[in-house]
Amino acid sequence: MTYTMKVAGLERELPLCRVSDELYIGAFIIFGDAELTVACASALLERIPADSYDYMLTAEAKSIPLIHEMARQSGAKKYFIARKGSKVYMPDPIHVSVRSITTLRTQDLFLGSDDCALIKGKRILLVDDVISTGEPPRSGGAGEDRRRHRGGPGGHPGRGRRPGPEGYYLPGAPARV
Repeated sequence: MTYTMKVAGLERELPLCRVSDELYIGAFIIFGDAELTVACASALLERIPADSYDYMLTAEAKSIPLIHEMARQSGAKKYFIARKGSKVYMPDPIHVSVRSITTLRTQDLFLGSDDCALIKGKRILLVDDVISTGEPPRSGGAGEDRRRHRGGPGGHPGRGRRPGPEGYYLPGAPARV
């Protein structure tokens, strides 16, 4: 089964994927589709005033080609990617837990404190290939229990978790990062 979708002037056949007994989604896969990536980036940038954000941020992984193309077309020198795991190159990483409709489980998204320092107080444009549940965008500032935590000694998640410094949220609180 497929679903025909027209986006950014292009037509694609999306495979229908079962999420639950009552819910199927059309799987929008942008990986490897350069024509679609370029067209979507252009169409999105037409809708977003260039002076309405300071940086772009996305969650790993499917939207990485999209944010890269948006940065290229807009002339942005830097964009940010919240990674699905803590990396050794991330100083004092922070994270937030979100539930994705496509993974069917909770996942953690991480940014290094160096990136957080750059985006703190800035206007952040969130870029994603799909927002179906609203969970990732709401996760950043929905309350004390949604505040991100950083890993324990050496930045390893799961050891010595503690609340992160005030003022940082991830990935979806544009006005509060």
